[in-house]
Amino acid sequence: MTPQRVAAVVTRFEAGSGHVALQGAQALDPAEYRTTIVTGRGGRRLLALAADAGIEVVVEPALVSPVSPRDDPRALYRLTRLLTRRRFDVVHTHSAKAGTLGRLAAHRAGVPRVVHTFHGLPYHEFESAARRGTYIAIERWVGRRTDVALCVGTAVSVEVVRRRLVAPERVRTIEVPVALDAPTATPAARERARAALGLTGPGPVVGAVGRLTYQKHPEAFVEALAALRRPGLTGVWLGSGELEGEVRELAVHRKAPVVFAGERSDIPELLPAFDVFALPSRYEGLPVAVAEAMVCGVPVVATAVNAVSDVVVPGRTGLLVPPQRPDLFARAVAHLLDHPGQAARMAAEARTRIGDGFTAEALADALSAAYAPERP
Repeated sequence: MTPQRVAAVVTRFEAGSGHVALQGAQALDPAEYRTTIVTGRGGRRLLALAADAGIEVVVEPALVSPVSPRDDPRALYRLTRLLTRRRFDVVHTHSAKAGTLGRLAAHRAGVPRVVHTFHGLPYHEFESAARRGTYIAIERWVGRRTDVALCVGTAVSVEVVRRRLVAPERVRTIEVPVALDAPTATPAARERARAALGLTGPGPVVGAVGRLTYQKHPEAFVEALAALRRPGLTGVWLGSGELEGEVRELAVHRKAPVVFAGERSDIPELLPAFDVFALPSRYEGLPVAVAEAMVCGVPVVATAVNAVSDVVVPGRTGLLVPPQRPDLFARAVAHLLDHPGQAARMAAEARTRIGDGFTAEALADALSAAYAPERP
């Protein structure tokens, strides 16, 4: 049997969407599927992992994240030409920009099967109504050219249906794949992780993982750490991004004890260093890093956005606060640090919540079903 040829189109082959795209490509049976990842920009870690797995990556520099009147038509033309020439059986798009241009290119190229993954919805309360309305209209338009929509988290699925972005019968809910055998936050794992991060003090550590971007709102993390004003407290941010210089300057100005550790390939091994995991995002899907922190047994404080509540159940598996409220974020972090018994109970229940649906095997099953032609 000839394997189905799949083009996985993702704007940035990094962070959450890139991780899920790569995990899906790796999990599928190579005797049945041959995946090519098409991306505008690749992170070094995921590019190396793809190369090790023998997965082809095609970089299309015109595929950029922000709206670009110059680059977007060129990206659409080049994607259409690529999909036509390679005769893919399935095009699977990830993220908003790649989702729009990739699905339109697949339609123009006559690709038999088009799948899109909503990792989250970049239509949120912190942008203008006009801009939000335009994005939703575009999403509905390409949604009519989508055979299956895979939504990362129940709340994302609900929002896709509520906003009529894709026909309800085409919407499926999936989870993010994480390693369920990741190191747990034992004293020994904590010591190793802190040594790997160069942390020598005995005080508590509050950590975050993500790109330094508007979406992740790292400024709120810095403001919360500054507001805590605890002797010996250290904040750690794992990840880089376009706001790094600005956020570093803010940390210096606010005298916030934050270590910017940059991109790391060993995040699951570093998570036990944290006493509290922090997610201050303005909007999200279902973040991989939160699920990984829960597997490690690290208590979580996150913002109440999108599908985060699928796993962070207030008072049971962590604490939720409104977005853009670093004062409340600081209070929630302080509560977990001051009540270690409660924090431990929440972390234990959170660990049990991340089950078989969060494995690569579950993702492979979802992809196989989505890629299969419709049957009467």
